[in-house]
Amino acid sequence: MPGLFFWALLLDIPAVPATMENFMQGFFRACSFVVALGSAAAVQAADITGAGATFPYPIYSKWAEIYKAKTNVGLNYQSIGSGGGIKQIKAKTVDFGASDMPLKAEDLEKDGLVQFPAVIGGVVPVVNLEGVAPGQMKMTGALLADIYLGKIKKWNDPAIAALNGGVKLPDENITVVRRADGSGTTFLFTNYLSKVNVEWKDKVGAGTAVQWPEGVGGKGNEGVASYVQRIKGGIGYVEYAYAKKNKMIHLALKNKAGEFVQPDDLTFQAAAAYAEWNKVPGFGEILTDQPGKTSWPITGASFVLMHKVQADPAKGLEVLKFFDWAFKNGQKTAEELDYVALPQTLVKQIDGAWRTSLKDGAGNPVLK
Repeated sequence: MPGLFFWALLLDIPAVPATMENFMQGFFRACSFVVALGSAAAVQAADITGAGATFPYPIYSKWAEIYKAKTNVGLNYQSIGSGGGIKQIKAKTVDFGASDMPLKAEDLEKDGLVQFPAVIGGVVPVVNLEGVAPGQMKMTGALLADIYLGKIKKWNDPAIAALNGGVKLPDENITVVRRADGSGTTFLFTNYLSKVNVEWKDKVGAGTAVQWPEGVGGKGNEGVASYVQRIKGGIGYVEYAYAKKNKMIHLALKNKAGEFVQPDDLTFQAAAAYAEWNKVPGFGEILTDQPGKTSWPITGASFVLMHKVQADPAKGLEVLKFFDWAFKNGQKTAEELDYVALPQTLVKQIDGAWRTSLKDGAGNPVLK
């Protein structure tokens, strides 16, 4: 009986027991050990993996921490940018991908993917200017585009000064900081600039990666934040949670209604209120430059991507259970990090999409 000798050696049980009582004691210890190993493996197997957008990383991390404590199911999320997340879900190396740029209906169909929003937030321009307080300095989208086009080179340029009477603007060169990786944050930023500046739309356009006229590139929201903090006179764009966490100087932006607004969960929520989620395939609403006096102009949702046919239905179900828990229990946490939780009407629509769109290999619904 090779199995008995293996466990006898491992647990220091006599291979030929002196008495039946000794044997049974050793046998039960071995069985308990095997059960413990099996339980640990089951817990490990239940952990889920995701990769993609850096935009939602702060809230995904916090949700994962709370969810792990409650369920013992962990989430390993790689904050590698939306482009990387799309590549990884297509390659089936993760259980879900994340992108701040919604995929078009034809791309979802071609790759056999399902898409749904998970959280709403805002992208903010941030600067490194001595003597300027967060939110004190005003900016328009058209001027922001001119800065990133390289047309405005100095912080005391007359066009900037005209908006900022009373603000001491330094005679410093502007250093543009942008993303170096494929990024949904870049998509939201460039999509907004394309809507408010014709030259930007014609010369650069919108996308997760574009041909930047100039600037230094940082990897992830973290990389852009780090560069702006180190470069005097720098300007960049990051998700608001990164700006707030790092105590960065954000700008007030003029919105579509002509009002200068500050970024926070209320102005993100105001922009999201105009979304018509059920009218767009894959809930792919783009929330930049929305109407409304209090709307933040660079608002966006972060989306989750999963395969319609789940090779491992149990893992797929765990992903759905995680986000279902987050939608129902994570609103307060989202607000604390200045995100906007999804409205309940949208959550119900997403639940319906899960039940009809996600199947196992035999065509049975993953979520019953």
